[in-house]
Amino acid sequence: MNTIRVDVVSAESSIFSGDARFVALPGEAGELGIYPRHTPLITRIRPGSVRIELADGGEEFVFVAGGILEVQPNHVTVLSDTAIRGKDLDDEKANQARAVAEEALKNANSELDLARAQSELAVLAAQVAALRRFRKNNR
Repeated sequence: MNTIRVDVVSAESSIFSGDARFVALPGEAGELGIYPRHTPLITRIRPGSVRIELADGGEEFVFVAGGILEVQPNHVTVLSDTAIRGKDLDDEKANQARAVAEEALKNANSELDLARAQSELAVLAAQVAALRRFRKNNR
C-alpha cells in the first residue's frame, strides 16, 4: 500500500505522527489534498481541520489555528502554534471563548484591538466548525 508519513506539531508537542493514504487541510488559497509522492511544497495554512486518512482505513482529525505546511514526496509536516486533536476539542470551552472574543470586538478601542479580536474570532469560528465536522464524521 502506498502511504505518506504525516507529522502534525504544535508549539507544545507532537499532536500526530503516523502513516496515511491522504491528507486534506485548509491552504491559503483553498483546500489542499496531499497523496503519497506529492510534489514538494511549502505554504501557509488557514485555521481549520486537518483530515488524515490513515493507512489502516481510519481517520484522524486535528484542528490547527493556521501555520505552515511542508510537503515532500514521502513526508508531510504541519507546523502550528495551536493544534488540538478532534477528540480533545471542547464545544463549551470554544463557545465561551467565542463569546469573549465577540465582546472584545464590540469594545475594541483601536484598530489594533479590532484586528486582534477579529483574528481571534476567525480562529474560534474555525475551531467550532472543525468540532462539528469531527462529530459528524464520528457518529
